[in-house]
Amino acid sequence: MSAERDLKSARRDAWTAAPEAQGVLKGLRVLDLSRVLAGPYCAQMLSDHGAAVIKVEGPGGDETRSWGPPFHTDGTSAYYHGLNRNKRNVSLDLSTPAGREVLARLIAEADVVVENFKSGTMARWGLGYEDVLAERHPRLVYCRISGFGTDGPLGGLPGYDAVLQAHGGLMSINGYPDREPLRVGVPIVDLMAANLAFSGILLALHDRSAGGLGQLVDIALLDAVISLLHPHSASWTADGRTPRRTGGAHPVVAPYQLFRTRTGDIFISAANNRQFRALMTVLGRPETADDPRFADNAGRITHLSELIALLSSLVSERDSGPLGQELIAAGVPAGPVNDVGTALSDPQVAHRELFVDDDGYRGVGVPISFSRSTTRRPTAPVARGADTAAVLDGLGYEEEEIVRLKAEGAFGS
Repeated sequence: MSAERDLKSARRDAWTAAPEAQGVLKGLRVLDLSRVLAGPYCAQMLSDHGAAVIKVEGPGGDETRSWGPPFHTDGTSAYYHGLNRNKRNVSLDLSTPAGREVLARLIAEADVVVENFKSGTMARWGLGYEDVLAERHPRLVYCRISGFGTDGPLGGLPGYDAVLQAHGGLMSINGYPDREPLRVGVPIVDLMAANLAFSGILLALHDRSAGGLGQLVDIALLDAVISLLHPHSASWTADGRTPRRTGGAHPVVAPYQLFRTRTGDIFISAANNRQFRALMTVLGRPETADDPRFADNAGRITHLSELIALLSSLVSERDSGPLGQELIAAGVPAGPVNDVGTALSDPQVAHRELFVDDDGYRGVGVPISFSRSTTRRPTAPVARGADTAAVLDGLGYEEEEIVRLKAEGAFGS
């Protein structure tokens, strides 16, 4: 940090967060120019670990504010609340020169920028990373999230989670073999892209700490979905056969799937021979582990239909709760199929502080824990533009300049 920035920060600071942030990234300044999911979730993860994040929204706001029901009492969707905690919020109309003037000031003070604009938008505004920002702000870590990347045969095309699940092969391996391909029930491509962006930013910051230079972190939803295809991608590269849908079962491990008991579904995994023998012992058929058809995993996969018929018959006579407890005690991974509310209310989830319900915030907790470092206490998202005046004051704008910017449309109508 330069002496000039130190002096300015001592005077007033656009990035000051309340309550005081804690975490390993305390002091990091992040500008979140993104919308919908991957970018906002990445920036939220940075804020969870202490980064000061300013989110910029246009006059129409991030469209996920209206993605409901359900809505919170402030009229903002639960969807938006799950992705934008712990952020200050500034409203800027970036279609105006005045709005872009403020954006340039914000970028000048940021350590990290996260954006997912349509390819070429920042360059059209005179703020492209490669041609302007890299030279103007050499320490800046700039994370760009796109659908397919910015070049190549599909470069610049928009990308959406479900479209990438289809295009990237993920949908083809999800679902049952006698039914149509099925979208994964969460926006898994966006979530993976967010985690890749989070990791990439931290790697770039680590590199900057050694060499002093920032760089572009280039994340594409296409890259995210391709990275998710294991073990199907590894199998295809080995023998060229097109992977098939297997429902809830594993393509190369058996048994590893759902079974129906008298009182509900249970997932059972016996991924090695010891676990399989323990499973059959609990089910009262220990001799099955010595059957040549089922003696090893390759045999169990080859004779899968026979094995599943036998297991289904045995499991259907049991109750899911007691059976799960017996299997876990015997060293066989197993568990009931919980709904979301049951999962969030689970005592172990509470013990891990993965669900937060206090002091005005109710939502999922921080999924990374440390032995020594703390994470930030979550606070609910604020209204669009709630911090615009405070942030501009922190940037050094005087009152007459703010009046001028408003007259020139910097904050929208």
